[in-house]
Parts: sequence; structure tokens; C-alpha cells
Amino acid sequence: MHTIIEGIYENGKVTLDHKPDVAVKPKVKVIFEEADAAVAAPVKRPFGIGKGTIELAPDFDEPLDDLKEYM
Repeated sequence: MHTIIEGIYENGKVTLDHKPDVAVKPKVKVIFEEADAAVAAPVKRPFGIGKGTIELAPDFDEPLDDLKEYM
């Protein structure tokens, strides 16, 4: 079974994000991924960007004909 736990390597030590749930001493493989230094923060969309794109039918809140016998 494989379990993946992310962490950070800094000053010769690996700090895991959380403690693994293991009963014995398992083998460990460490893979270093290069962090993208130029990753831009996601652009926030302005509030109300979708205003006017969805329209409801005028009878949206009216009871359905198919359900009249249950009412």
C-alpha cells in the first residue's frame, strides 16, 4: 500500500503536513518537486459578473400540472 503525504524540505529536514498512521517502520521514498516561483495568484472575478445571464420563466413558482392530484 502506498500513502502520499506532502511536506516541505528546508534546512536539511523534511516536515510533513500531517503524521502518517503506520504501525511499523515502512520504507520511504522522497521525490522533490520544483515549486514554480512565477505562479501568479488567481484573478478574482468581480461581484455580479453573471448578472442578466439567467432568466426564469414568469410561471416558475406556479404548481406543476403533473402534481395537481397530490396537492
